[in-house]
Amino acid sequence: MSQGFRLGAFTIYWLQGGEFEVDGGSMFGVVPKVLWEQKCASTPDNHILLANSPMLVQTPHGNVLIETGLGNKLTDKQKAIFRVRRQWDLLAGLARRGLTRESISHVILTHGDFDHAGGVTMLGDRGEPELTFPAALHHIQRQEWEDVLAPNKRSADAYWPENFAGLVKGENLRLIDGEGEVVPGVRLVRTGGHTRGHQAVWLKSGGETALHLGDLLPMPAYTNPLWITAYDNFPLDSIAAKEQFLGQALGKDAWLLFYHDPEILACKLDGDGAVREVFGAGI
Repeated sequence: MSQGFRLGAFTIYWLQGGEFEVDGGSMFGVVPKVLWEQKCASTPDNHILLANSPMLVQTPHGNVLIETGLGNKLTDKQKAIFRVRRQWDLLAGLARRGLTRESISHVILTHGDFDHAGGVTMLGDRGEPELTFPAALHHIQRQEWEDVLAPNKRSADAYWPENFAGLVKGENLRLIDGEGEVVPGVRLVRTGGHTRGHQAVWLKSGGETALHLGDLLPMPAYTNPLWITAYDNFPLDSIAAKEQFLGQALGKDAWLLFYHDPEILACKLDGDGAVREVFGAGI
């Protein structure tokens, strides 16, 4: 776990949600390897390491968790297929902050892919699936939830029903239509692109601003709007959303928050899109 990152009255901690390796060509799509390997190291067989680092945002109005990591339900076969290198250890990270599962008031999912939503449910002490955060209200875009319930051919392999078991609209599940506030200073906005209902998270406190763009900006290597993954279902929407939101972030001098980078957790950009200030895992 990182040390706390202060944003006004908010404190953000990145927790251990597991690490795995993904084919570099899939992660960078049409971008030639000769370009992306200058910004992202790869294994001899062309894989790159992705962290899955849920963000605990402690606010005056409750504890908010952004993303949930891989979870503890993966089989040995799945761990081998996805080349899992570190296990999901989110609850231990919470415990080090003096928190329990019941301490989380809100869970935000940018989208429903298994590496973001795997920790919504977990295997409990009796080996049965249960909601990981039973006291939390879970926030997801309505369009995303519709696709979770009836995925298309591209998303079916990433939306796993067992990750959403126990979520009930109107009880512990809140569906967002475009924009919505979670707690004061935490706002959700639909971006589309990576998935139809993919959403971004704006954080604002004490005159400071941060933006989590989910899988539209998995790590700083993707600050060029044209650099998108082959997993993006709507690539032109991804490019347009990145241009829009990165422009807004630059205008607000906002921090960009990362879920998938093993080393850089947050950064600011200069006017040319280059990283100028960094908050990293070792800080």
